[in-house]
Amino acid sequence: MMDLILWRHAEAEEAADGMDDTARALTPKGEKQAARMAAWLDRQLPEGLRVLSSPSRRTEQTARALGRKFKMRAELLPGGSVEELLELAQWPRARGAVLIVGHQPVLGQTIAQLLGLQAPECAVRKGAVWWLRQRERLDRCQTVLMTVQSPEFL
Repeated sequence: MMDLILWRHAEAEEAADGMDDTARALTPKGEKQAARMAAWLDRQLPEGLRVLSSPSRRTEQTARALGRKFKMRAELLPGGSVEELLELAQWPRARGAVLIVGHQPVLGQTIAQLLGLQAPECAVRKGAVWWLRQRERLDRCQTVLMTVQSPEFL
């Protein structure tokens, strides 16, 4: 069994003219969203969890709110692919859980692919978490959506 937890960065400031997209920081609202979601996640997450984050400023700030060790990986920057994300997570081969802090549209594309949705991607709200589980049932592997949590409801 493997859990893949996808956490979209919280609300970030708009990019100013000529600003590097990866330098955008969380807004005060985004900081509150990240803190609320981190508090909820901290109560749910298993021991031994691996945490991987895009190295953009807004994802790093979101991941830091959790207060756990994490690794920043360039594969998770905007423009990354579903294949790169899944390979980095070692989905579905690894055991245990991995939390990925990243961006749209790749998070939504990953969710759509793993759940076999018709749409090429899912909408993922800023600061929201989608928790997926790979399990075996009757000798078949299944991907199950465990929960979707949005900071507005915490």
